[in-house]
Amino acid sequence: MSERAIPEATVGRLPLYLRALVEMAEAGTTTVSSEHLAEAAGVNSAKVRKDLSHLGSYGTRGVGYDVAYLIHHIRRELGLTQHWPVVIVGVGNLGRALANYRGFPERGFRIAGLIDADPAKIGQRVNAIAIRPLDELPAVARAHEALIGVISTPAAAAQQVAEAMVAAGIRSILNFAPVAIAVPDGVRVRKVDLAVELQILTYYEQRDAALAGLGTVEVERSTRPAGRRVRAATSRS
Repeated sequence: MSERAIPEATVGRLPLYLRALVEMAEAGTTTVSSEHLAEAAGVNSAKVRKDLSHLGSYGTRGVGYDVAYLIHHIRRELGLTQHWPVVIVGVGNLGRALANYRGFPERGFRIAGLIDADPAKIGQRVNAIAIRPLDELPAVARAHEALIGVISTPAAAAQQVAEAMVAAGIRSILNFAPVAIAVPDGVRVRKVDLAVELQILTYYEQRDAALAGLGTVEVERSTRPAGRRVRAATSRS
């Protein structure tokens, strides 16, 4: 791990680079230019070079970056040289989908526990993991040494769940509930609100549609037959 703190924006892009690099490695690619990596990750090449400089990797002029080397160092910086146990609280449709997601193990995460407040769900198994009641969260977290929790409950239950996670020793929370949660200093929260992301997309769709409409008007004005304007002018004389 780098001794210097890496900027938060860079940390947010490292998983994008890692995903692109793993796909390249699987395709047999051994070296990659900053331009190619930028295109695959959806960022510009200047950001790639600056971000990777925080890892101490500047690449080789005329050759590019060693794919395997970058994969190793990005995984190390992200703490993915081990499997992190994760506890999910809220085993509805979203919670079940997360528990069944097969991409977690290959990216360094292991679903260690499933928790729900609904008595009807207790004892059911999802991906071979038994659902446990909320009051067993501390025991589950301790047994698996889980420091990461996922909240996939309705909004009304999210704060109570967050407090239970903190009390159980969980220090990093991924919150899918559509509400902000309050946590003590030292506890990290990442919020994922799908509705907010969709609303951002609708803003751009609306803007693009408006711009396209203005463009159509301008085209119509610019292509309107000039002769018609001339005839109108001569008729007034």
